[in-house]
Amino acid sequence: MRWPSLALLASMLALPATAQTLRIGIGSDPNVLDPAQSGAFVERVVFTALCDRLLDVGPDLSFRPELATAWEWSEDGRTLRLTLREDGRFHDGTKLDAAAVKINLDRYRTAPESRRKSELRPVESVEAPDPRTLLIHLREPYAPLLSVLSDRAGMILSPTALARLGEKIRDEPICSGPFRLVRRVAQDRIEMEKVPEHWNAANIHIQRLVMQPIPDNTVRLLNLRAGQLDLIERVAPADVPTVQKDTAVKIADSTAIAYELIYFNTTSGALKDPRLRQALELSIDRGIINQVALEGRFVPNNQPEAPGAPYYFEDLAAPPRDVEKAKALLREAGQPAPGFTLLAPNSPVESQVAQIIQAMAGEAGFQVKIETLESAALVARAERGDYDAAFGIWSGRADPDGNIALWIASDGFLNRMGYRNPAVDAAFVAARQINDPAQRRSFYHTAAEHWLAERPMLILYHYRWFWGMRPGVEGFEPSPDGLIRFSGLRPPAN
Repeated sequence: MRWPSLALLASMLALPATAQTLRIGIGSDPNVLDPAQSGAFVERVVFTALCDRLLDVGPDLSFRPELATAWEWSEDGRTLRLTLREDGRFHDGTKLDAAAVKINLDRYRTAPESRRKSELRPVESVEAPDPRTLLIHLREPYAPLLSVLSDRAGMILSPTALARLGEKIRDEPICSGPFRLVRRVAQDRIEMEKVPEHWNAANIHIQRLVMQPIPDNTVRLLNLRAGQLDLIERVAPADVPTVQKDTAVKIADSTAIAYELIYFNTTSGALKDPRLRQALELSIDRGIINQVALEGRFVPNNQPEAPGAPYYFEDLAAPPRDVEKAKALLREAGQPAPGFTLLAPNSPVESQVAQIIQAMAGEAGFQVKIETLESAALVARAERGDYDAAFGIWSGRADPDGNIALWIASDGFLNRMGYRNPAVDAAFVAARQINDPAQRRSFYHTAAEHWLAERPMLILYHYRWFWGMRPGVEGFEPSPDGLIRFSGLRPPAN
């Protein structure tokens, strides 16, 4: 990537290493820092510092203003009108206006490298009639659009930088968030600096932000307890009791909309026969996984919405473990001892979960080989179709469509399974065109009846987010989406 200007470097070097610095330990190293190309949760954590979105999501999962200060639907539900703030600016100094937003949305809709196409497929055109007004015209009503604009598809990059860099902007993101990128050392650190001109600068109390990827939960926690980090994400459930007793560390938590899953190569993988996937599910016990690997702190589940949520379906709950029935299915499929490789991230928690599944499935006859990879390498393998089964995490969205369709729909950008079912696709399309929760629920239930029976993926559990921090960190607001908001957040005094 390009180095910043000499003036910017001088300003960074002039700051004492500890002056208003917040050091965050994150769970893995981001793959790409371009919202168009991004597909990993950790990248969303970094983007929250670098890139403002059109809308944000509050702790109650309601939408709230960010780059857009107001929004309104037309009577027919086919046009969304956004009013943009007047004081938005990019890190290169250029003004953020409706024309810039249009350029970004059009790129997300059409660029070869964009992974946002399916999210914005219902958009027919984008219009910028004046600098503060943006009109998004839809081919048909699309209820999830606000949720889409509160995530990567709502992150706005500098058109000047896009014209200069093209898809290489992944290495030098010029965004509009409260921090600008100063330096990135792969697998080591991402350094950022506060943007004094940012519209919310008065509420940003951090001058220097350093994010360090540390995949090992134990190492991440040890660095926090040693004072080398100020804040860490994803404290392992097994470590929570220790942290709670440590006066040098405090913990914050929130019930998550995120879930852990295993997804399958349904076209050429060793488990392409759906009977084998059914047998695998019958061979495992989600409750035991939660108790043994997760200290009983997560929520065992087989659906994208947690039990008790409006779009959770009691009648489609996970089947109980039944090893004998699993063995019968394997015999029926003509594979009494099928072997497959399970790709797992190099995280102690997922590694332990993988080992538990390996042992349970082995009792039914499965021969499971575990291959541990760095997260970006795991995703790359899966996207090439070079896998049998792989762990995944989905951080969750405020709209139910964003919790499942991106994985299961034929055109879903996370559909690495090759799964196709016209009835599921039709149910998703119907649910997106209406706003009535009861009607939408009916369509998502129809979709779930199909995909839960065919099992292109197995959801294992919903998370509970745990963050660890030094006592001097103030203003941290836990959020169900697992992201860190920086407005009002204060680093410890050093």
